[in-house]
Amino acid sequence: MRLAVLGDVHGNHLALEAVLADVREAAPDRVLNLGDTVWGAADPGGAWALQREYAPPSVRGNTDERVAGLRAGKETLRAWLLAQLPPEVPGLLAALPTFLDVADGEVRVAHGSPRSPWEDLMLTEVGEHTRPARFREVRERLGGFTFDSGGRVCVVGHTHREMLSVVDGVTVVNAGPVSRQKDGLPLARWVLLPRRQGTWAAEFRRTAYDVEAAATWARAHAPASLADLEAQWLTQGKEP
Repeated sequence: MRLAVLGDVHGNHLALEAVLADVREAAPDRVLNLGDTVWGAADPGGAWALQREYAPPSVRGNTDERVAGLRAGKETLRAWLLAQLPPEVPGLLAALPTFLDVADGEVRVAHGSPRSPWEDLMLTEVGEHTRPARFREVRERLGGFTFDSGGRVCVVGHTHREMLSVVDGVTVVNAGPVSRQKDGLPLARWVLLPRRQGTWAAEFRRTAYDVEAAATWARAHAPASLADLEAQWLTQGKEP
């Protein structure tokens, strides 16, 4: 079995298009989407259309909750996004689960953690700083997903960082983002999970795309308060 896992598309049509081309070449058995589907400004309507057809969201991201009206804030961007999207999108996003178990329960996917799309699974904020989460913290945030219960791999997004650890026999993976990278490398990310002879592995994939074209779309169409910020984020590969 081979599972492709992507997430944090953040409304970036061109980045997602490149990732999906890479995914098709890998020929997985299933594509899973970790959410944060459209909260961004590089053609969110086009990004949603691709996701709807080729990579429907599997779980609800934190910004999906904003789009769905489940969490208040940033109403200017939300209003603009709703004008770019089909009217059924908020309801579809609101109905998504916080986590999903697949592959006979061996693989769990979530956006932030299985407990909440707003919670980092593998990082912990301490004051103004962030550090890697301790094993006991990850264990608690996994929400009962353990090796003894049949769990083998948990994949999340949310932090926009590629990470891997093993906690009590469970491989814990952060897939990295399709869009809005935070490490200064503006490449779209996803993860391939191959299962061979009963053992899962995690292969981090990086995909180049036309970053300048995505930034140009944002400058031409996004709300004035966001256009330059989005363009800089995409081209620099880190939040301005």
